[in-house]
Amino acid sequence: MNTPNPVSQRDILLATADAAASRFAMRVEEIEANSYLPQDIADDLASAGLYRLLTPVEYGGLEISVELFVEIIERLAQTDASAAWCTFISCTSCVLAGYLDPAVSEQLYGKPDLKAAGVFAPRGKAIRETRDGQPGFRVSGRWFWGSATKNADVIQGGCLVLDADGKPELLPGGRPRVQSILFDRSQVTHLNNWDAFGLLGSGSGEFEVDDVFVPEAYSACLMADRPLDRPLYRFPVFGLLGIGIGAVALGVGRHAMDALIDLAGDKTPQSSSKTLAMRASTQEAVARAEASWRSARAFMLDAVRAGWHEAENTGEIAVNTRRDIRLATTHAVHSAQEIVSTMYRLGGGNAIFAQSPLQRCLRDIHVITQHFMVSDSTYELTGRLLLGLDTDVTML
Repeated sequence: MNTPNPVSQRDILLATADAAASRFAMRVEEIEANSYLPQDIADDLASAGLYRLLTPVEYGGLEISVELFVEIIERLAQTDASAAWCTFISCTSCVLAGYLDPAVSEQLYGKPDLKAAGVFAPRGKAIRETRDGQPGFRVSGRWFWGSATKNADVIQGGCLVLDADGKPELLPGGRPRVQSILFDRSQVTHLNNWDAFGLLGSGSGEFEVDDVFVPEAYSACLMADRPLDRPLYRFPVFGLLGIGIGAVALGVGRHAMDALIDLAGDKTPQSSSKTLAMRASTQEAVARAEASWRSARAFMLDAVRAGWHEAENTGEIAVNTRRDIRLATTHAVHSAQEIVSTMYRLGGGNAIFAQSPLQRCLRDIHVITQHFMVSDSTYELTGRLLLGLDTDVTML
């Protein structure tokens, strides 16, 4: 008698992602028109556990491998890039739970349906202050690119810590201290100014706080504080951010290829008796796109696996491996951009209409490429390292 193979965590989570995607698949136009995820969709993703992929297990999270994280985000993006983007932002925001005092992390991140978001960039100013005997920060600031914050319960903002004279507080190495500070949603004002070209449903507008007090325990310095000593939290936070971006881009690229293939069997271009699928130029372009997508995906997953192996076995990820992860994620994004542009062009007049997934993929991928984590400057950074030049690797 054959014993059936047990269902793996990977199988369960990919099926969960597919089920969630099927529930919002018919609402992609609503998501775009809303300019942020409808709250019930965000709630559904959170209830399914998809916002807790990178949350420590002791707080009810899944703490999955980074490779599986890529696969899940990519799968969601094959249906809607904005939903996938918000999911990965919430997941990477929950990594902060690995840096905080356990009692604080349990209080904030131990809620099963928690939705977190925020911006690591130091767009806020934090002045040390003690209230009722409790040390903390008085914070004001405005942050750009607040993806998923409209749905979030807890929102973080990067802050430059200033002393009483208004001068930046310095870390031992001489760098300014940047503190990721957590705000309750009631402390945050959303400016509702996300009027973009793509990723329309990501709600990536600005948010601000004005002269709010936050206890120091509700903050962490990602450059100085030590996180949980486990493989996932040995990945640099900025590396995880880039990986999430690459995963969304790969999903958009796959979506565009699938949409073109679906169209090609029925579309007969003007002045032609052959369907698009029967034209040699289409066949060649689709084959090249498939090869490019698989190659970029393989490079990215290979780099991620190498990072995970080092995190598990040596306790840290080497600079060269971090370099490869950053290069691979950037390459994945730019490869996806080329693939989507080709599929859009092949789609001809059909691709220009609002109902076409090809035009949505085109808009989404071109917004994704504008993120600073995957900009052309990444090639300069990684190129310097490949050439053996002295390079600042703080953001690697």
